[in-house]
Amino acid sequence: MGKRLDISYVMPCLNEKNTVGRCIDEAKAFIEKNALQGEVIVVDNGSNDGSVREALSHGARVIQESRRGYGRAIRTGILHTRGSVIVIGDCDSTYDFRRCGRFYFPLAEGKCDMMIGDRFSGGIEKGAMPPLHRLGVPFLSWCGRMKFGVKVRDFHCGLRSVTRSAAAKMRFRTTGMEFSTEFIAEGARNGLRIGQTPAKLRRCTEKRRSKLRTFPDGLRHLKYILSY
Repeated sequence: MGKRLDISYVMPCLNEKNTVGRCIDEAKAFIEKNALQGEVIVVDNGSNDGSVREALSHGARVIQESRRGYGRAIRTGILHTRGSVIVIGDCDSTYDFRRCGRFYFPLAEGKCDMMIGDRFSGGIEKGAMPPLHRLGVPFLSWCGRMKFGVKVRDFHCGLRSVTRSAAAKMRFRTTGMEFSTEFIAEGARNGLRIGQTPAKLRRCTEKRRSKLRTFPDGLRHLKYILSY
């Protein structure tokens, strides 16, 4: 595995050539500013647009995961981390990885085991979240709170963190977008201390088709909650 580090960033990637470099640079800036020993892992999930070459050129460690799926990519990334704290985030430029203090220090100081971002308190830039998601996310998050007995307001925020020791206790099974719900459910099942903190959602800097499928993915989340 190599030398143990303070922090590992895990970024699932599928055709993010135009934004992955910016995200890597922001993560590295946080590591350097706080004098940490860290790494940035980009988990390529079958890109064909040069994302891998771009990630390597910005100094990331690239892991290949040919089996498609958001959850599958993150699970693979976690297995390859060396950091005591693992920060998970999308590499589409919607989150600022330079501002991850609230996702790192409380975990490093032993104050909690997991931290989930809350976009609704952190601020959502105009055009960053579709209207249907502004309705669907709060509803599904309410369902999750009722089911799992947690206080998390935003179950689907793409920026979150977990300690290495906590991640080792979690038994992940999902491979798609519902992984974000399973992540919290597994934390609750293991009695982990789950924190939440504001996370600003930026509008993606590139015009592209979203990988989220509003109704199919929403139903997968709901099905997971009901069948857990």
